[in-house]
Amino acid sequence: MSSVTTARSTEVTVELRVNGRTYPARLDSTTTLLDALRDELHLTGTKKGCDQGACGACTVLRDGKRIVSCLTLAAQCDGTEITTIEGLADDPVQEAFVRHDALQCGYCTAGQVMSAVALLREGRAGSDDEIREFMSGNLCRCAAYPNIVAAIREVADS
Repeated sequence: MSSVTTARSTEVTVELRVNGRTYPARLDSTTTLLDALRDELHLTGTKKGCDQGACGACTVLRDGKRIVSCLTLAAQCDGTEITTIEGLADDPVQEAFVRHDALQCGYCTAGQVMSAVALLREGRAGSDDEIREFMSGNLCRCAAYPNIVAAIREVADS
């Protein structure tokens, strides 16, 4: 990562590895990963909800672990592997969400799916209560929580 300071900001050059592709980018040092994904890379599946890290709509995976991209600087992700919802097009979690009507209005769905994938990959799909606890960082205004848990349970049990 290199940087150039101007009177207003510091620009950084980063290499963002997203969904298996490398994207060189020159960004303001204060650019969040969420804004870089949406505005620079035009990957708009990751949603901006609260922009405060409270709702989980912007959840992505960094090196396999879930993070809220609205609170993560893009420069912090230089050289790491980022997975967005676009990178999970064929994941069975997405299919289970559709079967269980776990997407209602759809705004939280990308973040819910990203967290569900992390939960399953980490082997943390124990009881339904444990699933609910792990998923508690993702809010759904449509209250599709039982359907979300059912979708995760289906994939965990398969």
